[in-house]
Amino acid sequence: MLKGLHHNAYRCRDSEETRKFYSDFLGLPLVQAFQIHETKSGRATKTLHSFYQMDDGSCLAFFEAPDMPFAFKDQHDFDLHIALEVSQQDLHTMFAKGKAAGMQTRGISDHGFIDSIYFRDPNGYVIELTAKRDGHDAYMQAAHASAHQVLAQWQAEKVASAA
Repeated sequence: MLKGLHHNAYRCRDSEETRKFYSDFLGLPLVQAFQIHETKSGRATKTLHSFYQMDDGSCLAFFEAPDMPFAFKDQHDFDLHIALEVSQQDLHTMFAKGKAAGMQTRGISDHGFIDSIYFRDPNGYVIELTAKRDGHDAYMQAAHASAHQVLAQWQAEKVASAA
């Protein structure tokens, strides 16, 4: 059922600082970056989500969320989660299974290029099961072309708002 790792997400203090380490130092390309203005629970936010791709196609991903203080022990959904790839059919099956078991089950969330559901493991970590949507690869390829522009705009707006 589980196909592999799509992305593993962590919080970061600064997206450009993170890009320099993961792209410039480690050599992982920045392949996607987008802003989130509202969480799935309806809370307003200004968050940048960026993805760095590994050779097998899986990614390490990071959230810069200046409006949300970060402390590792007080984890928020943007702070840490583990995303595991499944088929669309398995996504729906696991969603129903989680609900039937009385587990906290969120989703199905439409992220444009993937659909996701979320659980918490016994330790409190968020486990995401994710299924690629039709056009996933083309979407990611198109996003790659604008990722540096999205990050540059993020930096410019951040600097301007700090002035």
